[in-house]
Amino acid sequence: MTAQKSAHSHTVEKIGGTSMSRVTELLQPLFRVDNPDYNRIFVVSAFGGITDLLLEHKKTGEAGVYAHFADETEDHGWHGALSRVEAAMREAQEAVLDHPADRAEARDFLRERIEGARSCLIDLQRLCSYGHFRLSEHMGKTRELLSGLGEAHSAFVTTALLRRHNVDARLIDLSGWRDDREMTLEERILDGLADVSFSKEMPIVTGYAQCSEGLMAEFDRGYSEVTFSQIAALTGAREAIIHKEFHLSSADPKLVGAENVRKLGHTNYDVADQLANMGMEAIHPTAAKALRQAEVALRVTNAFEPEDPGTLIDEAPAEQGVAEMVTGLETYAVELFEQDMVGVKGYDAATLDLLKRHNIRIVSKVTNANTITHYVDAPLSRVREFEKDLGKRYPNAEINVRATAIASVIGRDLRGLHVLERGLGALREATIDVISAHQTTRTVDAQFVISRDDFEKTVKVLHDTFMGRADNKPIRKVA
Repeated sequence: MTAQKSAHSHTVEKIGGTSMSRVTELLQPLFRVDNPDYNRIFVVSAFGGITDLLLEHKKTGEAGVYAHFADETEDHGWHGALSRVEAAMREAQEAVLDHPADRAEARDFLRERIEGARSCLIDLQRLCSYGHFRLSEHMGKTRELLSGLGEAHSAFVTTALLRRHNVDARLIDLSGWRDDREMTLEERILDGLADVSFSKEMPIVTGYAQCSEGLMAEFDRGYSEVTFSQIAALTGAREAIIHKEFHLSSADPKLVGAENVRKLGHTNYDVADQLANMGMEAIHPTAAKALRQAEVALRVTNAFEPEDPGTLIDEAPAEQGVAEMVTGLETYAVELFEQDMVGVKGYDAATLDLLKRHNIRIVSKVTNANTITHYVDAPLSRVREFEKDLGKRYPNAEINVRATAIASVIGRDLRGLHVLERGLGALREATIDVISAHQTTRTVDAQFVISRDDFEKTVKVLHDTFMGRADNKPIRKVA
């Protein structure tokens, strides 16, 4: 998709779910309701926790409406799950809206969407009770339908809130609710924004967009950032901005101490991709690609500190070798050992196929003559299912699953910093046993695999080594 270049001076700005739950605190600092600043398109996520209830919990895997419906529980557990979502949505909107008329309209909107979805799922379940139809064939569309409920709700409530504060806000619902037109993502976006006057209106756009490509099939929970980036690219935005409830910093302040972290301030899309791989997304990699191709810079800000410019992400290289962040995530190491692997092709391809089939994300991997180890990010239950199928595929192999973690030192250019050497030395002095360590030739990150119990300590040691303590000075290239 190519961006439509223009002389527009508008920005496209995204608000995440956690910040959305505090939207009333953003009325003046972000939306500037006392003196509305238009030429700003806002793309909103669902209120915090709602998508977890609609689908499944992102971290724990606890079943939501979708998971219950997919399991076809005999007691129709999805009905109760949908009612719980409705209650949570109502609680969220009542916390945001205080005018009786706004509350009444929001209740009507919510009831229409929830009951419409309930009727749809009942009809689908009834249809699939006949032998010619399989529920599994419709689960992709079901997931899309449920996802759209969260963003449509938050966009409606936010629009009502802003209008009550004399802002000419306009709801742009891209969820395709009761719209029988077949559209690509580009067509859906351009249709929704076709007659919007950016200089006179403030569009509040749903993060989910129904389209023929099927956003969730490819991007799953990253769909809102894809929508956001495509809007910025298609409309020729001056800048794309993501508002979070924290600054993009050199490490998690809870792990290394708030007095020791520093705001990044400026980095590039290479670093953003590495952060995404470590589960700390500044932006989804596909969304970043769209912005890069459209030559739109991304800014990540703290929504509650509007006077701070945040961190700019563009294509600029580092002036000299510098470490910018230490981060990481908990993983599972899945080790496949097969003596007959030496010189035989196909082991890696078959393993990758099974990982894809089980929807398991690979963070990193290492291989030697007879061993392939994948470090993966997925619930243990899913990893065990994969392990079982891998054992069936290679019955003579030894397969081991181990709880691990990866800590990564990331920077636009790590050349000259001797990251592996210094990192291993610092961890050895801290009596931390390193299972594996590696760095690619692109020199934008170095990874240290450790026992999960050592994860927090490892991040702190590496941050102290490469970022210093409380002096706010980056560690520069070693002479």
